[in-house]
Formats: sequence, structure tokens, C-alpha cells
Amino acid sequence: MEITYTKQGDYLIPNLTLKETKKGNINKYGRMRLDYLKEHKKTLYTELLMKDLLKEHLISVSKNADTLLKTLMENYIKSDEKLTEKNKENNPIEWANLMNNYKNTAEEIIKNEIIYI
Repeated sequence: MEITYTKQGDYLIPNLTLKETKKGNINKYGRMRLDYLKEHKKTLYTELLMKDLLKEHLISVSKNADTLLKTLMENYIKSDEKLTEKNKENNPIEWANLMNNYKNTAEEIIKNEIIYI
């Protein structure tokens, strides 16, 4: 790799640029993955960081986790007749408890299948 320099006054300043990175948001699951990499997969974390692939990896994890969460929640809602809009109006507390339980279950699946691997 050849580095070029620009002379500014008496100093030679290297012409360094960063390559374009993938655009996207890093959500809660991406941040959880980052923490996991820092604590338990230090070699992989360092490799991704040095190759400038960490942000892309975290964005990918975020998107995959969101997709899986959406899919799991849709399947849970379709399979449980207590999660209908009618039941939501008649018994909102039971409906909210069920939704929270299913969301917690889906998040545990995401942690085990995407984040902590």
C-alpha cells in the first residue's frame, strides 16, 4: 500500500480517506451483539474492527434480529386465539400479558440464535 502526502508548510500530511460504509441503524440487538463480541469474542471483535467491517456486521445483526422478531410475533399471534382484537377489547390485561410473554420468548430465541453465537 502506497501512501501519498500533501505538503502543508513545513509538514507532510498523509492523504488518508475512509471507505464508504453500509448505511443503516444499529438497534438494541446490534448493541447487544457488540457487547457480546467485546466480552466473549475479542478476537472476532478485533478482526471486524481492523477490517472496518464491524458496523456492517452490527447492521446485519440488527436487520436479521428485527426480521426474526417480526416473523415470530406474527406466528404467535396467528396461533393463539386469545390474541384477537375482540379479546384485546374484552380483556386487555390478559392480552397484554400474553403479548409480553410472547415477546420475551421471541427475544430469548433471538439472543440464542443471532446474538450469542
